[in-house]
Amino acid sequence: MADIIKVQDVNKSYWRDSIEIPVLNNISLNINEGEFLALMGPSGSGKTTLLNLISGIDKPSNGKIIINGTDIARLGESALAKWRATNIGFVFQFYNLIPVLTAYENVELPLLLTKLSKSERKKHVETALDIVGLSDRIDHYPKQLSGGQEQRVAIARAIVTDPIILVADEPTGDLDKNSAEEILTLMERLNKEFNKTIILVTHDPHAASKAHIIRHLEKGDLIQEAV
Repeated sequence: MADIIKVQDVNKSYWRDSIEIPVLNNISLNINEGEFLALMGPSGSGKTTLLNLISGIDKPSNGKIIINGTDIARLGESALAKWRATNIGFVFQFYNLIPVLTAYENVELPLLLTKLSKSERKKHVETALDIVGLSDRIDHYPKQLSGGQEQRVAIARAIVTDPIILVADEPTGDLDKNSAEEILTLMERLNKEFNKTIILVTHDPHAASKAHIIRHLEKGDLIQEAV
């Protein structure tokens, strides 16, 4: 399998007034297409920062981030936003659903930025909700759903554009044990059946065990690999 993600000699620092705060130190990481990788480490280790760099939410201080042949660190803001919309699906700990929109309308949101017709959008939304097992909740509002169902709607929204990469930041962190297990099983299915490349940030060893590869960050350094 070819590398779909190549992180090469990446450093990331933030500035607070005149003080430089290093977050990531000379990170290099290759991820194959169809891989399921978990990033672990204590709070403040740089996990979410690395995830944000790979997904184009943030840019490195230096180094290269090559996704499917494109060095996204070199893209301008407009090009980067367009790239994110078509290549990356985002899943967060808190579902970020819009309360006044139904499950259908929440999932449809990313498609409103595309040139798809209304009927094409409908087909995509219904397919995504079917994949996550919520065809029977299509007209429900977030407040009518359980936490696990809300996260599944969020995952449907993440996959509705058929992105090549899914990034998930603590997606089970706000869920009970049973709901968390359902979400992890769904992510395994997206990886195995739909060949989605998945990067999962988690504190939970059980969640990380679902991945093919586990990488550890500590104080901005990538320290070990385990299978």
